[in-house]
Amino acid sequence: MSTVGTIGMKLVTGARFLVLSTLVIQCLACLSQTATGSKQKPLTEFGPNVLVFSPSLKMSDIQQQIDKVYAVQEHSEFGKDRFALVFLPGEYHVDIPIGFYTEVIGLGATPDAVRIVGNVHSDASLPNNNATCTFWRAVEGFSVTPTGGTMQWAVSQAAPFRRMHVKGDIVLHQKGGWASGGWMSDSVVDGNVGAGPQQQWISRNSEWGSWTGANWNMVFVGVPKPPDGEWPQPPYTKVAKTPVVREKPFLQVDAKGSWSVRVPELRRESQGITWHGGSTPGRDIPLSSFYIAQAGRDSAAKINEELAKGKNLLLEPGIYDLDEPIRVTRADTVVMGLGFATLRPVHGTAALTVADVDGVDVAGVLIDAGEKISPVLMEVGREGSRTSHARNPIGLHDVFFRDGGAAVGRAKVNLQIDANDTVIDHTWIWRADHGSGVGWTSNLSNNGLTVNGNNVTAYGLFVEHHQQFQVLWKGEHGRTYFYQSEIPYDPPDQPSYTSAHGVNGWASYKVADGVASHEAWGLGIYSVFRQRNVNLTRAIEVPVQPEVRFHHMITVALDDKGEISNVINDKGGPTHLAPHRVDPRVAEFPQ
Repeated sequence: MSTVGTIGMKLVTGARFLVLSTLVIQCLACLSQTATGSKQKPLTEFGPNVLVFSPSLKMSDIQQQIDKVYAVQEHSEFGKDRFALVFLPGEYHVDIPIGFYTEVIGLGATPDAVRIVGNVHSDASLPNNNATCTFWRAVEGFSVTPTGGTMQWAVSQAAPFRRMHVKGDIVLHQKGGWASGGWMSDSVVDGNVGAGPQQQWISRNSEWGSWTGANWNMVFVGVPKPPDGEWPQPPYTKVAKTPVVREKPFLQVDAKGSWSVRVPELRRESQGITWHGGSTPGRDIPLSSFYIAQAGRDSAAKINEELAKGKNLLLEPGIYDLDEPIRVTRADTVVMGLGFATLRPVHGTAALTVADVDGVDVAGVLIDAGEKISPVLMEVGREGSRTSHARNPIGLHDVFFRDGGAAVGRAKVNLQIDANDTVIDHTWIWRADHGSGVGWTSNLSNNGLTVNGNNVTAYGLFVEHHQQFQVLWKGEHGRTYFYQSEIPYDPPDQPSYTSAHGVNGWASYKVADGVASHEAWGLGIYSVFRQRNVNLTRAIEVPVQPEVRFHHMITVALDDKGEISNVINDKGGPTHLAPHRVDPRVAEFPQ
């Protein structure tokens, strides 16, 4: 039974919804005709987990489909269903609540081509307006005119907000409850962004009327109008220009009904959004140049066969059990997932490898470790490479990783970057602290991110709970703009959590001893130890070199057990929650 059919069975006892679902699926091929008059029928290749809506459909029918998806996804933190809700250009009067593993996409060349008049909202998934577990959901490519004037986007990690236009205000929390996000890029908010109690946030190349609120670590990169105030009160870290980035590729439909993927052009020293001129500059790849994969139908061997023929890859929503890695070997290949398409290796291999070639873009994929331990889940380039990709970097956009939570998951390294000049454009690399298959000897993971390549740049680096270094950076001239990390909750005792003689634990962010040049801005590292006798000597560990520079660091104890003894090397002093709260801050290193 299709996933949409399954939802129908879960939600209603009769056949009414199944009939409506079938009509929507059968109508996918004609929706672009309805909107544009085109005779093209590219949508027949999409399966039932991609719901495509046209403004010519009844708004009540669209609303019913949205509500059926949300009823299943609202609390499905570790569920198997994934969805993309896709809107053709036009205006819609609907309310769109966004649950787990749900991506909402506008198909215009500019966000203003798809206009949602009503609510689009992410709500707290825990009681008491607590959004600290509101993960794995996304919006991109449309405008919102929110009911009441304010859009609610209460999120934490892995909840990208891209190419959006909010015609009003937005709040990043629910009624003052905690949230632990998040990411905003290439977006415009006409009114105010209210951060409220958001613990941390990165905004890259975005614009707004005003910004209010701060907590521990707020980073603004390439933002023309950052809020007033200087770190540490309020904790604003401001970088005037984004040194190098290519925005995430996106689906679009033109006036003739032709489908394509726009690959934005590379920008250097940029400020603000890409679409002031109406559309984002870049190149278009027709949808016919993509192999459209479906979970449960396509094996890794079949996908690799299509990639070897020169196809790009579009992964429909679902979970792909892989008995070998997906291998990307051709320069300028685009691999794009819809609706948090999830890659899961089942034989202890990598899920995805990218060759040491120019211009590959991987976007919108969740990589879930399997029960058999993988030496690495995703490898980019080849170790020891001297090839420069400076003119056309490899880009990773909204690529997320998970060890455990849905089931036992094990890996030694989640993401290994060997290719020089790679740009990481938002990632969350998470060893699960709750869910299924979770425990110090169950969901194993040494490192979240290992960087061997030179000139690697990371924006929005979220890495949590791994059992050794969360980040191990060996390459030269690395740069990180925003870092968020909780160290592992569950070391059972200090001997199990000791990196060297006399050193408690493993630093969250480790720059290897031989590195001469590295720089990072806006770092927040937090402890939630479950055992009282477990401590961490330092949150950040770096060689003392004039070109190894860190800006704006904070450590916070989120419970009353253990401590982080220093922020960076031997600087900063210990965190405390009891008997009174102390959140050490270090402005600059070296001082």
